[in-house]
Amino acid sequence: RIKVPKDGETIVDDKVQGSIKMKNEDIDDLILVRSDGTPTYMLAVIVDDHDMGVTHVIRGDDHINNTFRQKVIIEALGWDVPVYAHVPLILGPDGAKMSKRHGAVSVEAYRDMGYLPEAMRNYLLRLAWSHGDDEIISTEQAIEWFNLESIGKSAARFDFAKLESLNAHYIKESSDDRIMNLCAPLIKLQYGIDITDDQRTVLMKMMDELKDRAKTLVGLVDDGIFLIKPPEEFDEKATGMLNEDGIAALRVIRAEFDAMPNFSNGSIQPKIKDIAKDHFDGKMGKVGMPLRAALTGTTQSPGIFQAAEILGKEETLKRIDFAIQKFGA
Repeated sequence: RIKVPKDGETIVDDKVQGSIKMKNEDIDDLILVRSDGTPTYMLAVIVDDHDMGVTHVIRGDDHINNTFRQKVIIEALGWDVPVYAHVPLILGPDGAKMSKRHGAVSVEAYRDMGYLPEAMRNYLLRLAWSHGDDEIISTEQAIEWFNLESIGKSAARFDFAKLESLNAHYIKESSDDRIMNLCAPLIKLQYGIDITDDQRTVLMKMMDELKDRAKTLVGLVDDGIFLIKPPEEFDEKATGMLNEDGIAALRVIRAEFDAMPNFSNGSIQPKIKDIAKDHFDGKMGKVGMPLRAALTGTTQSPGIFQAAEILGKEETLKRIDFAIQKFGA
């Protein structure tokens, strides 16, 4: 054991918490070496830090009590005491210490949930640190601006809505190629599809709109997967749209689309408007929503006219035929 003086106090000049004190009488005589000759964690970590030349120890403020004990050992060894900075903990939305029950807690898990590295860095930085009113802070700015003194003392609550907002910003700012490269393994993970060059080309045609809609890469993949994977199952709302009236609309759409010599966004949209005007009292929803359901399997998707153009006339008709066969009387 190390014998700790029982009078006086130990003082730590913390870069975040300020000057903090503990009475020596409250520090126990720590075990340094076990009976089998192996060192305890408290001694081992100090020796390891010293041998590696560690000058700054930055860790959660739940380690403050350990710091007083470690400082006693460091001073007994005659070594330089490192600079300490105890940062506040991250709490879950309910105010309790962040744990697995609040969601993912590993970096890899957040990556698989579709968050970009720069969004995570920006968000975690702003949880307990600020630079004026700046919310969007690039990695380069963080390196230039960061200092220990600006870290707050209070614990911060993890807010997924704010993280998603930042992530959406960085998705929009990223190049189409980069987002496609990041989405490829997610498509494999979620849908078991190894992206081909042709499928990549198809997705890239709608990447601008997919990026504008996305809060996470997982959401982007879910929004765009219909472009390379025809719907086999239809969600509840899409199924509702493919009722008797919806199937009637699809039959009209199919006949009109089949006769179109030029199948492009610029011609598809006017054609749908004409169908709505001639057959459904001008109600675009009566035509557009069944078409969206047939092509995507859902009622929430990127622009359906552009999607039809990207899919092409043959594939569009094929999907309409499948929906008619599946839901038609």
